[in-house]
Amino acid sequence: MLSTVEGLLIFIVVTESILGILGNGFILLVNCIDSVKNKRFSVIGLILIGLATSRIFLIWIIITDGLFKRFSPDVYLSGNAMEYISYSWMIINQSIITFATSLSVFYFLKIANFSHRIFLWLKVRINRIMLLLMGFLLILWPLTFPLTVKIINDNKMNRNTTWTLAFQQSKNEFFSHQILLNLGAIFLFILSLFMCFLLTISPWRHNRQMQLYVTGFTDPSTEVLVKAMKVLISFIILSILYFIGIAIEISCFSLSENKLPFSFGLAITVTYPSGHSFILILGNSKLKQASSKVVQHLKCCV
Repeated sequence: MLSTVEGLLIFIVVTESILGILGNGFILLVNCIDSVKNKRFSVIGLILIGLATSRIFLIWIIITDGLFKRFSPDVYLSGNAMEYISYSWMIINQSIITFATSLSVFYFLKIANFSHRIFLWLKVRINRIMLLLMGFLLILWPLTFPLTVKIINDNKMNRNTTWTLAFQQSKNEFFSHQILLNLGAIFLFILSLFMCFLLTISPWRHNRQMQLYVTGFTDPSTEVLVKAMKVLISFIILSILYFIGIAIEISCFSLSENKLPFSFGLAITVTYPSGHSFILILGNSKLKQASSKVVQHLKCCV
C-alpha cells in the first residue's frame, strides 16, 4: 500500500516522464523537419536528434525498471526483466553521455574565444571532431556489452542464493562493476566538465581583451556564451543528480520495510533526461522559436 508521500513521488515521476517524452519528442521532431527541409543533416542536428532519441528511450527504461522494482520485485529479480533492462540501460546511457559530450565540445569549438593554435586547428575541423566523438560510441558498445553479459551470467551461475539475497549481499560489488562498465562514460563526462570550465573562462578573457580597445560596448558573442554555459552547467548538475538518484535506488531497493527512499531516488533519476530537454529548448534559438509558435498556436485553438 502506497503512503501519501510515496504516492506523490510516484505522481511526480510519471509527470516528469510525460513532460520529458514530450520535450525530447519536440526536439526530435523540429530537427528532423529542419533536416528534411534543408535536404541534409547538420552536425548539431545529428547530435540533438541522437540525444533526444536516447533520452526518450532512457525515460522508458527508468520508468519500467522503477515500477518493476517497486511493485513486482520478485518478477524483476527471478525473470529476464533485469537482464533486458541492464543491457538496454548500458547501451542507452552510453549513447546519451556520448551525444551530450559531443554537444559540449560543439558549443566550445563554435562559441568560445581563444587564440591558441590548437584551438583554432580544432575549430576548423569541427565537423570531423564531432563525427569522431560520435564514432567513439561504436567503440564503447563492443567493449562494454560482453562485460555486461559476463557479469550478469556470473551472478546467475555462481550464486546458490536467491537473486534477492544475492543483490543484498553484493551492493559493493555491483557498484564496482558499474564503475568498470562506465569508464568510457566517466571519461566523456570529465571531458564535458573540462569544456564547461574552458567556456566559463572564455567570456572573462574575451571581455578583458575588449575593454582594452572599446569601452561602453556589449559584445553579442558574450550573450551567446552565457546561454551555452547555462546549458552545459545545467547538464552537469542534472547528470550528477541522475547518478545520485541511481545510487539511492540501488542502495534502497532491498529495503522491503520502507520503499519511500527508493521512490525518492527514482524521482531524482528521471529529472535529468526530462528536465534538460526544456533547458535545451530555451537555450537554442531555433527550438525556442519553434516552441513559441506552438504555444501561440495552442492559444489560438483555445
